[in-house]
Amino acid sequence: MPHLIRTAAIACGLAVAFSAHAAKPAKPTKAAKTTAAASAGPVEIDLANQLGQAAEGRLQQLVERFNHEQKDFVVKLVPLAEGGKPAALNLVRRQDMADFLSQKGRLKPLYQVMSEAKVPFSAASLSTDLKAGVSDEKGKLVALPVAYSTPVLFYNKAAFRKAGLDPEKPPKTWWEMQETAGKLFDAGYQCPYTSSWPTWVHVDNLSALSSAPVATAKGELVFNGLAEVKHVAMLASWTKAKYFRHFGRRDEADKHFASGECAMITTDSAAHTEFREASGIDLGVSPMPHHDDVYGGRQHTLADGASLWVGGGYKPLEYKAAARFVAFLMAPESQVELARMYGQVPLTQAARNALKAKVVQDRDPTSEVAYASLKGEGGQPQLRVSAIDPVRAIVDEELEAVWDDQKPAKAALDTAVARGNALLSAKPALKKAVPF
Repeated sequence: MPHLIRTAAIACGLAVAFSAHAAKPAKPTKAAKTTAAASAGPVEIDLANQLGQAAEGRLQQLVERFNHEQKDFVVKLVPLAEGGKPAALNLVRRQDMADFLSQKGRLKPLYQVMSEAKVPFSAASLSTDLKAGVSDEKGKLVALPVAYSTPVLFYNKAAFRKAGLDPEKPPKTWWEMQETAGKLFDAGYQCPYTSSWPTWVHVDNLSALSSAPVATAKGELVFNGLAEVKHVAMLASWTKAKYFRHFGRRDEADKHFASGECAMITTDSAAHTEFREASGIDLGVSPMPHHDDVYGGRQHTLADGASLWVGGGYKPLEYKAAARFVAFLMAPESQVELARMYGQVPLTQAARNALKAKVVQDRDPTSEVAYASLKGEGGQPQLRVSAIDPVRAIVDEELEAVWDDQKPAKAALDTAVARGNALLSAKPALKKAVPF
């Protein structure tokens, strides 16, 4: 088809050139302008990201497939620059979200981009678990939750066997976790249990599992209630007993589990892509434990992660390129590829069904465990403490004071709430989950 278009354009040009008495050319039509733009070569757009080298390398494979499968558009990976103009496409991690979203007016809602580009897009097909932080007040999708996950418990079945534990019966409650950690310690493990992303796991998700809100409807932080205080105090006692080891504020603990040093870890479900390749790890996975004495029983975990945002101020053809790439990412085969590369939760039921066949092949049930843990409620509430990076830093600092035996749990959480609310009062824009 492109060959025929170019041939027609050349013939038209020759006819005009050899007609000396031709009338003044008519104003170019919209179709003619589009043809001229196409003849100039593919439209190139940037996809900015802050992924590490290995993760970016895997994303590059997907981008190259998009670039190869069609010839009208080219997507190029570039670093995400802080404070600069957003690229046409921007892959933003959970921990960077608040700063990035403060750039009001410099982003364009995804639903608007897809509509104006006339690229088919069914936002309704997305799992409701995955819409937190990417939907506006009317429920319209303003970004794509391209790499969301939820906390789960990973454990080393080999370590369980060494400790005389049943490798097919992981702990379901925090009380069972304590008993399991004790047996692992007695079997010689100096790190029975660890956790990455302390605020995300032990504040946001612990609260959701316990039906305890982290904030009021007006955005006032209240994560210093009984459920949270009891949980943090329990972890403090485990630290003293050497059942729990803390390695950092982000995902530093992941490598200590992958190396075999730690027998159990609570971290994002996406980590399974790294763990299943780790030498000496016979990987087991289970939902994040819950406290069985809370009112109403076990509730649900939350979904969050990296999302894809569209920058403002670009040309229609550049938005067309962005829309086509989003549609490419939504295809079930791309979703399966993303899930297997990054461990993300599939966006749609069609993608989830397509992945199930691969689950049998990979013998990795993590995505199904993650979905079961979300229970269809993973998109609520919208406000996540861990997504507001300056508040997350405060909470991590106070939690570390507990782990280091410098403060009791109640005092640390009270201080974290007071400091966090003071910060949000000074910068209320940080409370907004989306900038539209």
